[in-house]
Amino acid sequence: MWSFIMTQIKFKMKNFIEIAFIIFIGLSTILKGYSQNSTISNQMEDSDKLLIPDLEVLIDSALVNNGMLNYRIDEIEVKKGNLKSKRRNWTRNFGLQADTRYGTFDNFSNNVSGANTSTLASTTTQTNYGIGLYLKIPVFDLFNRKSDIKQAKAELSQAKNLVKFQEDEIKETVIRYYEDLILSQNLFQIQAINLGDARANKEMAEKEFRNGIIPFYEYVRILDITSGIAREYEKAKSRLLLSKKLLENLTGVKIY
Repeated sequence: MWSFIMTQIKFKMKNFIEIAFIIFIGLSTILKGYSQNSTISNQMEDSDKLLIPDLEVLIDSALVNNGMLNYRIDEIEVKKGNLKSKRRNWTRNFGLQADTRYGTFDNFSNNVSGANTSTLASTTTQTNYGIGLYLKIPVFDLFNRKSDIKQAKAELSQAKNLVKFQEDEIKETVIRYYEDLILSQNLFQIQAINLGDARANKEMAEKEFRNGIIPFYEYVRILDITSGIAREYEKAKSRLLLSKKLLENLTGVKIY
């Protein structure tokens, strides 16, 4: 009887040791998997984090580097010059004129004395100078000047409004691209973490499948999930690169 009891105790102790060993192996595998997962996720998160400048910096750079906006600004200067020209047009009707003439001149003079008339002729070489002021008052210019100035002012106002519209449009585009880049980066970080988890689970599943802990269909299911997460990761990465390039092209600022 005592021998039977000791045999049962030894059998239970053996089972307990085996169970404890299996639990220890399982916990070690899980902890190792989580440790690898955390390391992979942190490496991806740190290496793929972009240094994005402030929104105000990007907007200012976009305004400076936009070719169409610079063209509109130059057009304002042209309109200002046209307005000044319209306002000074009246001066073309007022001026100073001077001339000089050099050559041989024939001079004739008549001397009348009673019934006698004598004519004197002489030839001289000389230089003659002349200077004078002139003022023209064209009626058409008087009535048309006000209309020309008003039209020039309207053209200048149009140019300024167009620049304002262009600036607002650029600012809105920069804001959209900026927010899209932030969103793309956040989604990419999430996918990077998911990919790290999936790779850790895949390694654990491979070990468990080799040890006969999980069936083949479960192992295949985990592989399929990992492949799907990898595809989503690549899509998120592509979207992030596209958003980055679009913002760089618009602002002229390199983002690293």
